Amino acid sequence: MLNKPKTKKVSGKKELERDLKIRCPMQHLLSLLNGPWTTYILWLLRLQGPQRFGELKKHMPTISSKVLTERLRLLEKEKIIDRFQEETIPPKVTYSLTKRGKQLDKVLDEVNKLAQKWFNS
Repeated sequence: MLNKPKTKKVSGKKELERDLKIRCPMQHLLSLLNGPWTTYILWLLRLQGPQRFGELKKHMPTISSKVLTERLRLLEKEKIIDRFQEETIPPKVTYSLTKRGKQLDKVLDEVNKLAQKWFNS
């Protein structure tokens, strides 16, 4: 009787993401920050404090509403930003950095210093 070749079970995307967080948290953080517009969103919230969706969008006129929504949801899921919704008509939603998000202050400041040094000389 022929032996069947052993096949590896292919993990789903969520399993791979969880595995990445466990094996290399730094890579997970860097891939998160590397997402489209992510560092700029964090930078705006860092410098200007809590912002509404429309205020963020004004600072990024070329970003689509879909991408901004995706980025905000991801940052909220990662507990980097808070989404506060006031029960008004229409609802007023404000985004701000969490304590975890504020831990990125020094990182963002250092990246900004390096970017200014590299690109303004």
